[in-house]
Amino acid sequence: MWLFSRKGASGFSASSTAEEVTQGIDGTGLTAVVTGASSGIGTETARVLALRGVHVVMAVKNMPTGREVKETIAKRNPNAKIDAMELDLSSLASVRKFAADFISSGLPLNILINNAGIMATPFMLSKDGIELQLATNHVGHFLLTHLLLETMKKTAQGRTEGRIVNVSSRRHKFSYPEGIRFDKINDQSGYNSLSAYGQSKLANVLHANELARRLKEDEVAITANSLHPGAIATNLFRHSNLINGRSNHMLCGIASTSYGEDWPLFCRQ
Repeated sequence: MWLFSRKGASGFSASSTAEEVTQGIDGTGLTAVVTGASSGIGTETARVLALRGVHVVMAVKNMPTGREVKETIAKRNPNAKIDAMELDLSSLASVRKFAADFISSGLPLNILINNAGIMATPFMLSKDGIELQLATNHVGHFLLTHLLLETMKKTAQGRTEGRIVNVSSRRHKFSYPEGIRFDKINDQSGYNSLSAYGQSKLANVLHANELARRLKEDEVAITANSLHPGAIATNLFRHSNLINGRSNHMLCGIASTSYGEDWPLFCRQ
């Protein structure tokens, strides 16, 4: 427990909550897109941003679940500005439709949080013929960021600096030996589910690094970042035995003490 309570230079520790970190911040007038906001980290991100006055657009694959989460957040916070829009990151057509619909809405965009992800899946290809973890975790987010970047640039002109956040993982250090298998992306031979996950997370980091460099070079008031969110039991682990049923139950039990009757939203199976 000491490890989790030890505070860093920011004054926060691994056990600090999103509410604690954002205490005193007024996000009124800001708009954020959060992918994968129908469960886990995405739900908590959307909830706290809305709590701070940000207009949140939940980009979700499962719309019924997304609407349920939206209603729960609105019930707890009647002043929340929150919408749900369909987005399947494993489909480039869906990414393009989401971006077109968002741009057509005329909303500004201050914050883009590329959070959605899958982990350690059996070998599968997306609708576009791309290995599913790379397609969902990286390629879909890469295209989404590209399509929304002009809107973010316009929003950032003379206003609050924009933020692009790629939710990566320390697993980016454990990709395949060659890093990204550029010549074997869709090759089932030698496929390892966790290495493929690491490959997609490495791509997230490289994307954020290069995008940050280009934005700085072009003197655009937007920063791009990647982060490791920590070991949190969410439905991301549904394809992996890294967290077995017993330990997952324990961690979700901890969540239940924090979120009361709404805890299943944060530990969906």
